[in-house]
Amino acid sequence: MDFILNIFTRIFDPVRQYWEKEATHKAVSGLLVLAFLLALGAIELNRQGLLSEFLGDTIPQSHYMAINLAFTLVLILEILGMIFTLPGSLSRALGKQFEILALIFLRNAFKELAVLPEPISLSHHHEVLWHILSYGFGAVAIFALMGIYTGMLKKLDEALTPGPSLDRFIAAKKAVALTMLAIFCGMGLYNGQLFLSGKPVFHFFQYFYTVLIFSDILLVLIAQAFLPEFPAVFRNSGYALATLLIRLSLTAPAYYNVLIGLSSVILAILLTLVYNQFYTHKNLNTKR
Repeated sequence: MDFILNIFTRIFDPVRQYWEKEATHKAVSGLLVLAFLLALGAIELNRQGLLSEFLGDTIPQSHYMAINLAFTLVLILEILGMIFTLPGSLSRALGKQFEILALIFLRNAFKELAVLPEPISLSHHHEVLWHILSYGFGAVAIFALMGIYTGMLKKLDEALTPGPSLDRFIAAKKAVALTMLAIFCGMGLYNGQLFLSGKPVFHFFQYFYTVLIFSDILLVLIAQAFLPEFPAVFRNSGYALATLLIRLSLTAPAYYNVLIGLSSVILAILLTLVYNQFYTHKNLNTKR
């Protein structure tokens, strides 16, 4: 088993190091700007009827869709960053998922612009305004609650001391993270193939969050092998439940999706608060 885990570690570590390099971040940022400008140019060409029939049917005619593309690309980058945090801790990986959820709500707010005319006007589209406000304030609320949640993580002590057991635990989580990275890339390539072939694409983020639910359960089971104490098992299982709520919020109707998303963050905060208050090593030793 150690041999297999070492193979995953040797593959995962260089990939993460390359992703976290400053040069990589600069190159990706430049590609985001270029993609946004190219999208605006392609949409304008389509509006002028200068594209082929196939491209004309594929590329939208609303300039607002370029904003949607930009946020989609940012979300992809955030998901990649979240995958690379999985070997660290479940709690911090969940925090990255909250960041992604806040960005998804902002993206949804801008997606509402697609139904508005150009130049922008709210005439006969008042429901769009309420959707934008709902997503916007929901994203800001999650952003604020994330500050509380992140502050609590600083008080969360490490249950495993450095040693062979911790090394195997981290290596097992790297194996899960590398598998998730492969699934993420595979789903993205398949969805891209569907788009280029003119076939209906699937809701990428919804499907991937479904996969995340199973990966979180797998991480809970792996953690139980190294941290069999009930408080740690309960905390990690609660974090998996928060992921489930995030997934449900992505498919819920307008307004309800924001409420469910906020509920997932509040659940994580309450769970972390209770764990820090009663079940950290310091508190347990004090009771003894």
